[in-house]
Amino acid sequence: MTYPTERIRNFCIVAHIDHGKSTLADRMLQLTELVDPRKMRSQYLDKMDIERERGITIKAQAARLPYRPLGEVGEEYLLNLIDTPGHVDFSYEVSRALNACEGAVLLVDAAQGMEAQTIANLYLAVDADLEIIPVLNKIDLPAARPDEVAREIASIIGGRPEDVLRISAKTGEGVREVLDLIVDRVPPPKGSSDAPARALIFDSVYDSYRGTLVYFRVVDGELRPGDRIHLLATGFEGEIDLLGVHAPEETPIDALGVGEVGVLSAAIKDVAQAKVGDTITLAGRGAQTVPPLPGYREPLPMVFSGLYPVDSDDFPQLRDALDKLRLNDASFSFEPETSGALGFGFRCGFLGLLHLEIVIERLDREFAIPLVTTAPSVRYRVILEGPVDLETGEPRVMTVANPQDLPPVGQIAEIAEPTVTAMVLTPSDYVGRVMQLCEGRRGTMLAMDYLTEERVELRYQLPLAAIITDFFDQLKSMTRGYASLDYEVGDYVAADLVRVDVLLNNEPVDAFSAIVHREEAYAFGRSMVERLRELIPRQLFDIPVQAAIGAKIIARETIKARRKDVLAKCYGGDITRKRKLLEKQKEGKRRMKSVGSVEIPQEAFVSALRTTGPRPES
Repeated sequence: MTYPTERIRNFCIVAHIDHGKSTLADRMLQLTELVDPRKMRSQYLDKMDIERERGITIKAQAARLPYRPLGEVGEEYLLNLIDTPGHVDFSYEVSRALNACEGAVLLVDAAQGMEAQTIANLYLAVDADLEIIPVLNKIDLPAARPDEVAREIASIIGGRPEDVLRISAKTGEGVREVLDLIVDRVPPPKGSSDAPARALIFDSVYDSYRGTLVYFRVVDGELRPGDRIHLLATGFEGEIDLLGVHAPEETPIDALGVGEVGVLSAAIKDVAQAKVGDTITLAGRGAQTVPPLPGYREPLPMVFSGLYPVDSDDFPQLRDALDKLRLNDASFSFEPETSGALGFGFRCGFLGLLHLEIVIERLDREFAIPLVTTAPSVRYRVILEGPVDLETGEPRVMTVANPQDLPPVGQIAEIAEPTVTAMVLTPSDYVGRVMQLCEGRRGTMLAMDYLTEERVELRYQLPLAAIITDFFDQLKSMTRGYASLDYEVGDYVAADLVRVDVLLNNEPVDAFSAIVHREEAYAFGRSMVERLRELIPRQLFDIPVQAAIGAKIIARETIKARRKDVLAKCYGGDITRKRKLLEKQKEGKRRMKSVGSVEIPQEAFVSALRTTGPRPES
């Protein structure tokens, strides 16, 4: 069925993790009778097992919902729901999905109230000039605080608390009123059917049989099967061999016009050729003159970690597994690297800690490859000493994501680290503790606002490296789980950073190296050497474990040698005989120490790196 533009409504749901977004989408599918009741399941739009188990949305999904409001005869509307990720790691994908909509349902848990990530995505929706429909969910819970949370929502978005719709997505109460409000308040899409075709890509996935499937929203013109398309950012050209919509299962369609949301395949072999935010237009002489839709940018990895197979024989399988994951996720990057301690592996770039955790879990589930993961790090900007760049006249600059790539101290003029603007929402009782935590991580306060008498919003500028360790865990612990965190990446700021190396028997172990602030170097070095002393088995000679900055040792522990009692058979006799045996043993240990090497078991690597690394935020 073809719908005129004035009867099309495109909307998304903005919500924090576990606030009921997927449950509300399920009730909408049931109300519009798109899914056979016998086939209905919870989190119907979430396709991946990890999404369903953890209750989070990782990949955006779309659903085409025909809906007739109560009291209207013959007027059927087309509602396009774009279900977006809610986590800060995927904020760019969220922003592109919001740009494909005209309205957003702001869904808030009546028991938990507004969370930091909800507010961050709300700001994205406001920036995209969307119509905001505030909705209070889970009003049937005993712990629900509907009046208090409604006042909180009204204070943030403006308006009256009584205008906030109160529903229970679990029971279905109030869901039809949400759909009626979407029809009444969300404006129809704007665009010209006579203009050159333009469509916005808001997601893409890889299919083993059909190549990359592209999810898009038509802004201008029309797309049909058989049309030859051109992607402005990547330059790819191909013929549409499948054009369809999700209703909610994939259904072929003859044409998609202004404002409609669909999926296409065009023999695109790699997800990197159809990037989120790119513009689709028709191929031809005028394709290069079509203005691209605004907001596109390249995916930028923010967190880096080394992945090494526990068994070196698994290296080819790990490379194949990463290649297959890359087909499905253009924002994930990797390149081979070698570690003297861990052997051959890959340096991988991720959007954030949740992204890192998801990739590692998928490698374990889908490919069953045991891995050693190095502690996450960030990308630093190093300004070098010496002559300037002849082409630009500026000082020479290099970026470093691996501590081993940091040049010698004498060649470094300055090191700059990435910062973030962090927003923490916390009950007012815990403000002092949160401020102490942020300032202990070299944070600078930017603002403090009381949203209500009970809830405070704190804004800090923090180093990115300071929040990818255990910051989130400590924040949750000291606020009994009530605080929430969101952040956006800021500029690079110069800092007094050094590389701390760990030496085992006077030999550096590159896997344990880290770039840290000079004030934190001693604490980091001390914790590493103490941990390794417990993890590395004793040898027949003393093993020094040292932490060093350049040539300066800042911490040391000694793994004591196993000792054989060479005097066990001496039941008496001259003391010189015993001394001779002890001297012989001492000389043997000295010679063994000079030529011996220390084998570090993989279990020690796994334990040490897991302990020093963060528990990724979920």
